[in-house]
Amino acid sequence: MTKVLMKGNEAVGAAAIKAGCKYFFGYPITPQSEIPEYLSRELPKIDGCFLQAESEVAAINMLYGASGAGARVMTSSSSPGISLKQEGISYMAGAELPCLVVNMMRGGPGLGSIQPSQTDYFQSTRGGGNGDYRTIVLAPSTVQEMVDLVILGFDLADKYRNPVVLMGDGVLGQMMEPVEFKESGVENIPDKPWAATGQGTRKERNIINSIYLSPEEMEEHSLDLMAKYKTIEENEVRVEEIGLDKDLDLLFSAYGTSARVCKTAMTMLEEKGYKVGIIRPITCWPFPYDSYKKIPESCKDILVVEMNHGQMTDDVKIGTQGRQNIHFFCRLGGMIPSAEEVYEAALKILEERK
Repeated sequence: MTKVLMKGNEAVGAAAIKAGCKYFFGYPITPQSEIPEYLSRELPKIDGCFLQAESEVAAINMLYGASGAGARVMTSSSSPGISLKQEGISYMAGAELPCLVVNMMRGGPGLGSIQPSQTDYFQSTRGGGNGDYRTIVLAPSTVQEMVDLVILGFDLADKYRNPVVLMGDGVLGQMMEPVEFKESGVENIPDKPWAATGQGTRKERNIINSIYLSPEEMEEHSLDLMAKYKTIEENEVRVEEIGLDKDLDLLFSAYGTSARVCKTAMTMLEEKGYKVGIIRPITCWPFPYDSYKKIPESCKDILVVEMNHGQMTDDVKIGTQGRQNIHFFCRLGGMIPSAEEVYEAALKILEERK
């Protein structure tokens, strides 16, 4: 297959079209504005609909309507814009409506900065809206992986009738890398007999909502959702593991851009004779807790690296259950950790243990 050099944000738009998405509703915000810019140009060419809403709140509710009619739909934004969409995402999870939400994270809280960050981990993996609900959270670390995970995201959204979040960041959105479109998601679009597309030959109309006034009905619906989330946890964990099959002096745990930096730091440490591995969650929910059970006994220390103040660290602690010492290194506010900084932080841990 031919590889094409593409900017990350534009590759997301191209992958969405490849996956059969013909409807986009969103609002511009740095550093993801090239996604709606690309789709505003390309969707009309395939008789699709690009609509810049008057606000992020309006955009997510347009998604609700289009998904309820059975369409493959997506929106994209960056951190504070995603915050505004949280009520609608909760509604869509409650109504069991599939969609893809792309977040190219930037610094926060509040309006924060326009520089890359990973400060939305809690928001994405714990649910930023009200109620007991979950979204599948995919965390790419390359532009190629963004392409692959966009297509996968639409498939998972339809499979489980649930919102899926692609959790990127400003670095991935703005960098250029060669990509190939290895597969199409169009063939995977399932029939949607639940959609509100008119009564047709059905005896009863399809009604889509997320409100249950009877507490008994609300409890039953919530339990059904919990059963679905358990199925997702059992079947949809994705993770990259490096070095878990050998004795290790140190393990990195990181995702997205931070994982790229860690891999360079790993090479630097290996050149000094250290044995180093990494666990990189590709699904941040469901989180790959079982991977941390595979860490060899020789490894006493884990260095978690994030562009936030330690949000994924909570999940790493759950996964390790006290078997390893958990260390943390970060840069904040849109600062990107360098491989040299991560290398020095890891070297300090290793030398202090001697």
